[in-house]
Amino acid sequence: MKRVVITGQGTINALGHDVPATLEAMREGRCGIGELDIRDVERLSIRIGGQVRGYEPEAHFNRQQIALYDRFTQFTLLAAKEAMEQSGLSFIGELSQMSGVVLGTSGGGMNTLDENYRSVYEDGKNRVHPFVVPKLMNNAAASHVSMTYNLKGPSFTVATACASSNHAMGLAFQIIRAGGSQVMITGGSESMLCFGGVKAWEGLRVMSKDACRPFSANRNGMVQGEGAAVFIFEEYEHARARGAEILAEVVGFAMTADASDIVMPSKQGAARAIAGAIRDSGLDPSDVGYINAHGTGTAANDKTECAAVADVFGAHADELMISSTKSMHGHLIGGTGAVELLACIMALKDGVIAPTVGYQEPDPECTLDVVPNVAREAKVDVALSNAFAFGGLNAVLALRRA
Repeated sequence: MKRVVITGQGTINALGHDVPATLEAMREGRCGIGELDIRDVERLSIRIGGQVRGYEPEAHFNRQQIALYDRFTQFTLLAAKEAMEQSGLSFIGELSQMSGVVLGTSGGGMNTLDENYRSVYEDGKNRVHPFVVPKLMNNAAASHVSMTYNLKGPSFTVATACASSNHAMGLAFQIIRAGGSQVMITGGSESMLCFGGVKAWEGLRVMSKDACRPFSANRNGMVQGEGAAVFIFEEYEHARARGAEILAEVVGFAMTADASDIVMPSKQGAARAIAGAIRDSGLDPSDVGYINAHGTGTAANDKTECAAVADVFGAHADELMISSTKSMHGHLIGGTGAVELLACIMALKDGVIAPTVGYQEPDPECTLDVVPNVAREAKVDVALSNAFAFGGLNAVLALRRA
């Protein structure tokens, strides 16, 4: 079994257009959620989101590329570029044949879908652009990353709702650990903040109209976000041989299914995923110092997640730090686990725990240390990243300090 390390990271999200800006916002406990600036926002009941502000596609892509890249693909390519530059890798020869990309997304090209439904049904047009299908397909981002960086090994997309990124990164980890690849580009992205995307989520009645307050007694729902985060997962000996900076080591992964309800979370399913990731890492529960929670801000998720953590860790649960960065960048659905992994790496590498902002009232059903409102300095050796999706699909990653 090979060891797997992270040698590059990149992002664009509501907190920043790159990793340094994002981590600075997390350290400051700054919230990137605000009023949506999208077409027909006045027809929506939910008018807030973790939107990427100040982003101009023309500053990064030419006209032909914009015609082919949906917003979620654009975000992915920008994040991948930052991660690749940090890693210092170049994919040529045998390394190209042995490297691939696994990305997570839930909606894929939702903006393209929304625009073209409008074109046909609202504007009455009978023809759409010939690139609509390759632009909106869920694997578009993974395919463009593979073409951009000459990745000819295992490459595919995972779509498991809110667990998509964690599933993608877990599978990338397993591929390298099993010897199937030396390097994998992995992570996820999402861009659902268009009229149709927000209107669909409104129908679930799980959205907040004012703020995301995970674990707070007065929480009233989740808030959507958008963006991407991409990482370079690399076999340890390969990274060491070339003198690469190692940001963290990926040491465990587990995935479970609740097999119970399409939207309601299960304590048992979540607990099995958490315990499975720890078991897969070969570590003890007492080694874990920080958990980046799924922490959506809904009544059902937060109390279920706290109960699952308490079940797995027992008395050690009271010593754990657990926070939800969704309170700052929103819920990126299929891309959320990737952006949240940045907080896990920051905890391990820099000793800074990102806070749960917007926390106002203690909840007797969520009594864990949720690092309320203010970031905290602490030495952490092992961190977990939780993702629990609609459909009862759970994925948990375990990381260790390099």
